[in-house]
Amino acid sequence: MTPSEVKATLSFSDGSPQMDLPIYKGSVGPDVIDIRKLYAQTGKFTYDPGFLSTASCNSTITYIDGDKGELLYRGYPIEQLAVNCDYLETCYLLLYGELPNADQKASFEDRVMHHTMVNEQMQFFLRGFRRDAHPMAVMTGLVGAMSSFYHDSTDINNPEHREISAIRLIAKMPTLVSMAYKYTIGQPFIYPKNDLSYAGNFMRMMFATPCEDYKPNDVLVRAMDRIFTLHADHEQNASTSTVRLCGSSGTNPFAAIAAGVACLWGPAHGGANEACLNMLNDIQQMGGEAKIGEFIKQVKDKNSNVKLMGFGHRVYKNYDPRAKLMRETCHEVLNELGLHDDPLFKLAMSLEKIALEDEYFVARKLYPNVDFYSGIVQRAIGIPVPLFTAIFALARTVGWIAQLNEMIGDPEYKIGRPRQLFVGATSRDVKPIAQR
Repeated sequence: MTPSEVKATLSFSDGSPQMDLPIYKGSVGPDVIDIRKLYAQTGKFTYDPGFLSTASCNSTITYIDGDKGELLYRGYPIEQLAVNCDYLETCYLLLYGELPNADQKASFEDRVMHHTMVNEQMQFFLRGFRRDAHPMAVMTGLVGAMSSFYHDSTDINNPEHREISAIRLIAKMPTLVSMAYKYTIGQPFIYPKNDLSYAGNFMRMMFATPCEDYKPNDVLVRAMDRIFTLHADHEQNASTSTVRLCGSSGTNPFAAIAAGVACLWGPAHGGANEACLNMLNDIQQMGGEAKIGEFIKQVKDKNSNVKLMGFGHRVYKNYDPRAKLMRETCHEVLNELGLHDDPLFKLAMSLEKIALEDEYFVARKLYPNVDFYSGIVQRAIGIPVPLFTAIFALARTVGWIAQLNEMIGDPEYKIGRPRQLFVGATSRDVKPIAQR
């Protein structure tokens, strides 16, 4: 970390000694005030619910400027990566810090695509779930269970173990997601085919059957690859912080990633695109396009509980840079499949138009976000709504691994231990039951 010439001074109105706090500079973005010695010197903690003003680590992986609408992976703008690179190139970048050359790309793809099969016993584990179980419930169990199959890569402090577990997780997540899907619809599992691309292989495992040959559609494969790339990492969000916190105890990588999967399940996080499609279905049941005005009126009413899902973002105070790319992909997919006149998609486009033009939404910068468009794309491809978050987990796995490995390699890392402001009862004695 680079020290700043500026220092912060903390003073107290009760006459307690003041304290100088060092400040460190990032390569871009806000400086940070180092409070690590605060409790030792003052006996006080800071109070920051949600950690909105707290840097929990230093990182070289992903940078977000919410005001500018900027997202960088290792310094590269997401707009350039999504157009010029595929998902596995992006994975290499996140894991190793630089984009691969041709030989490195070929070698990395070969390693990943030859680890796509899962242990055959995983299917028996899978069959213990109910057929109607939510895919994220299944994925949480399957990813955690991987640690029981791969004992040779569970030592988080061993660099070789971290390397092989990273390759295994990236390679096997598409297989597990497709198995979870096939199980819920009662179809046979489709084994991976390593001569296909990463996204093409996933599409085949999802939609092929033993009855006939399956040829992936290039437009849909490209759309799926872009979804993966746009969701590969997103700085210190809730699930990434969960993976880091879980991994800080020294648990194995599979368990740490399973914790990230569980966190991602929430509708405020990875479940946002699922919530968006559910919202569109609700409007469709209300009467479709004819009822959009009534729905928007409810959204604007502070006394109603109606929320507009898929618009705005907690971090981006401007347009989500991923949304523009996903919007282009959305229209490519709709054109390819001839779905522009589908009632639900027409409804989505009408809602998009209102949000981009209505002064209420423009003033609040409630632009359509990546979840709005990725949900539409996935539904068009034929992916059921409950599976959306599992695909998000598949894409985000590489980001979680990169963040986890970075933390383990940081000499300053410690087991996570947040503090609290206690406002409960002070010490008291237990009375006999007759006196309570």
